[in-house]
Amino acid sequence: MGILSREQIHEQLSAVAGWSLTEAGEITRTFELPSFPQALLFVNAIGWLAEAANHHPNIVIRYHRVTLTLSTHDAGGLTAKDFDLAAQIDALV
Repeated sequence: MGILSREQIHEQLSAVAGWSLTEAGEITRTFELPSFPQALLFVNAIGWLAEAANHHPNIVIRYHRVTLTLSTHDAGGLTAKDFDLAAQIDALV
């Protein structure tokens, strides 16, 4: 899977509202859930999606906030896999 160009990244970002590009060249989004138990359930659901896609985000849980960061490490940048998983995660909310 090839690395996306800057133009392709910005096109893909427009399709996944709430996600932003970091200085490190990853995409990130913070979700705020009503409670800590709901944040854990959300993260578990993400885990199943990530495992099925064999593509695993970095996850930070801070009480009821869940921050996800995606990039395709083995490709050395952002690929379609990152945006596909971001869209699947968005569908959970």
